[in-house]
Order: sequence, then C-alpha cells, then structure tokens
Amino acid sequence: MAVWVFGGRFGLRGHLGACRLRCLRFQSRGPQDEDDGDGGQSSSKARRLPKIYTRTGDKGFSSTFTGERRPKDDRVFEAVGTTDELSSAIGFAMELITEKGHTFAEELQKIQCTLQDVGSALATPRSSAREAHLKHTAFEEGTITELEQWIDKYSSQLPPLTAFILPSGGKSSSALHFCRAVCRRAERRVAPLVQTGETDANVGKFLNRLSDYLFTVARYAAMKEGSQEKIYKKRDVGDTKKC
Repeated sequence: MAVWVFGGRFGLRGHLGACRLRCLRFQSRGPQDEDDGDGGQSSSKARRLPKIYTRTGDKGFSSTFTGERRPKDDRVFEAVGTTDELSSAIGFAMELITEKGHTFAEELQKIQCTLQDVGSALATPRSSAREAHLKHTAFEEGTITELEQWIDKYSSQLPPLTAFILPSGGKSSSALHFCRAVCRRAERRVAPLVQTGETDANVGKFLNRLSDYLFTVARYAAMKEGSQEKIYKKRDVGDTKKC
C-alpha cells in the first residue's frame, strides 16, 4: 500500500511513514555499505533501498492513518485521491505560471503543501481516530483566512464581473480554471465526510475558499497577460453559431 498523504507517496501512516522511509535510507548507509578494504564495495553488501511498491493493496483495500482497512473506492479514499489530483493539477498550472513570471506562484506552492495537510486530515476518520491521530492531523483555520486575504488582494485589482465568463484567457488562466473545477469536485467528495463528522469542517471551508481563489487568480493571470476572457452568451433557439 502506497497512498499519497503527509508530504508524498509514503503511505497513509503520515509522518510515521515518512520517518520510516528516511530511517530505511539511513540504515542502508550503515556498516554494511563500508568499503571491503580494497577501495571497492562488496556486491553482497550492496546498498539496500526501500521499494516504492508494497503489494498490500493488490486486493483492493488500503489503510487509513488510523489503521483501518477499507475498500479503495471508500469515500475517504475518493476524497484523498481527488485532493491529490487537485495538487497535481496545480503543479501543472504552476509550470505555465512560472514561465510567465506571475508573483502568485509562491502562493500556489504553499497551497500544495496545505493540500498535503488536507489529505492527512481526510485519511484520519474521526470514528476510529485516537487523540494522538487527531493531534498529528489537526487542520488550522488560519489557512482559510489567508486565502481570503489573497482573494481580496487580487479582486481589488480586477475589473468587476458583468457577465458569466467561460474558462479561457490564455494558457495560465485556462489551467487555473481547470484547477478550480477539480477543486469543486474535491469539495463535493469532502462534503459527506464533514456532514457525518468524519473530518474537520475547516477542510471543507478551505476547499470552498480555494476554488474562489483559483477563479480569482485565473482572471488575474488573464489580465496580466493581456488575454481576452470569453463571455458566455445565451444562444437563441435555432442559432447554429457558437456562443
């Protein structure tokens, strides 16, 4: 089992999984890796590296941070996986944004780190969590306030919305609109977990604000790059022209 959470594909044991991987790497550099005396390294004492695959998920089950074994289509893993997809989409958008020199690239990287924390909270169902689990995966409300401050900062520089806009405005803007759509899906996956008390309500709030942030910076990127946003126009019945 190797599911994303806590800073990478280290497994749903969170920090424990990350620490275990680091420990394995440290142990692989122990006495067994020392020279055999003639300046070379014994083939029988070659460095042992941890494998990325574990085979523990081959039967369609995976583990939460609390140690539960659940089907991989469980709503917890749906939420975790969609959050991972969102982080990946943001990572792709960042490549385009960095090329254009946009200053909010650092904010997006910070958001990716926060999404790791979101995944950790989601992978810790409260119905089976102990106090130690909750302490490691607590999600702070300050991240929501920070997003709101960023939204206000960029919104104050944008022309007011007078019509619905379509995902457009150049490559950077379009990529950010795609991120926004994935974020909305992640929010939909998280909502049932919040409603049943399985995860912190702040996780849902963060994703809700994040979609607003992504929409705002998509418009901001279009403006800075001088790209035209496409406006939605309702088609008349029988009109064969594109909107």
